[in-house]
Amino acid sequence: MAANRPQGSFKLVRLFGIDVYVHWLWFLLLVYEVRGRGGYGSLAWNLAEFLSLFVIVLMHEFGHALACRSVGGEARFIMLWLLGGVAYVKPPMRPGAVLWSLAAGPLVNVVLMPILVVTAYLASVHLNQGSDLRHYLIALAFINGILLVFNLLPIYPLDGGQILQSILWFFVGFTKSLRFVAGFGVLAAAGLAALLIVMAIKVGSARSLPLGLVMAGFIGWQAYNGYSYARRLAAQGVDPTTT
Repeated sequence: MAANRPQGSFKLVRLFGIDVYVHWLWFLLLVYEVRGRGGYGSLAWNLAEFLSLFVIVLMHEFGHALACRSVGGEARFIMLWLLGGVAYVKPPMRPGAVLWSLAAGPLVNVVLMPILVVTAYLASVHLNQGSDLRHYLIALAFINGILLVFNLLPIYPLDGGQILQSILWFFVGFTKSLRFVAGFGVLAAAGLAALLIVMAIKVGSARSLPLGLVMAGFIGWQAYNGYSYARRLAAQGVDPTTT
């Protein structure tokens, strides 16, 4: 993970000493989602909802980055791209330090949850049924909840899978824990792809299928890389843990 600008991206902003980049693929998703998303009377609200999603994603990634710094690690940069956001961080190779760096991202969504849920409730009570603002505020609470649940799935390399790996690290060591969760991640990605195809056939709509398959492929590829790395470490008898 080089500290230089990631290929195919441009610098958006620098906050807390951390550069935020946007990959060009993000704009493809923007056009696809804004033009295809319904429920509003104006495309401006579609755009507002999409951008708000990525503000929440960015806050999540800053949770990772700032937590990593707090335990003496490096926070190199954050990139927004087709599948969300990635914080390029390097925590100390200790299970506790890695666990905190990972857990801090979902904790941001936990903190946002009551704020957005209360706001959505007030909007549902006090705004008209057809109000775009009402729909937007309810959607934000729903989006944050979905992001929290999805990220906490115990599937490597999602936050939940990596959190599980760092917990197992305490008991069975880095290599065995990584091999276990990454191996499960490969199987889960294959299962996710199959489920998405079946659902698209039953529903009769494949609009979300391409992005879903890209997500499943990304998860499977990253999990396979993690599993291969763990096998190499085991073969070499290497333990990357620091004291």
